[in-house]
Amino acid sequence: MARQPTLPLDEQLCFGLYGASMAIGRLYKPMLDRLGITYPQYLVLHALWETQELTVGAIADRLLLDSSTITPLVKRLEAAGLVERTRSRSDERQVLVRATEEGRDLKDRSACLGEALLSASGLTLERVRDLTQEVRALRDALTAALRER
Repeated sequence: MARQPTLPLDEQLCFGLYGASMAIGRLYKPMLDRLGITYPQYLVLHALWETQELTVGAIADRLLLDSSTITPLVKRLEAAGLVERTRSRSDERQVLVRATEEGRDLKDRSACLGEALLSASGLTLERVRDLTQEVRALRDALTAALRER
């Protein structure tokens, strides 16, 4: 296979995605600060808003993270009164996580994040969905390629 020329930094997809992710993080930070949560904690809550209850392992899978990364996030959310943890009755090795009423209330209050992204980017909701689908397809293709190694 012929070696491809190195692209300038601004033309590298990885740098573009990294920069976009950083910019979104900076956009979201003041709003997340007002909600009293971090972005990773928001992701955990968002996963819980989509379903009633998840194991720590299922949250990790949903967020593409290790369980060891999720556990401290869940503990901090529990200390803040936003989630509750219980042991599974069928398998005590599994910890079940559920959003509390206060945690569920953050769902409506966090709608400002998506609104801010649309406003700041000037993109339509349809275009954001299309971009998200393209990025997800890239992620899935890269993940599949890594599994084959």
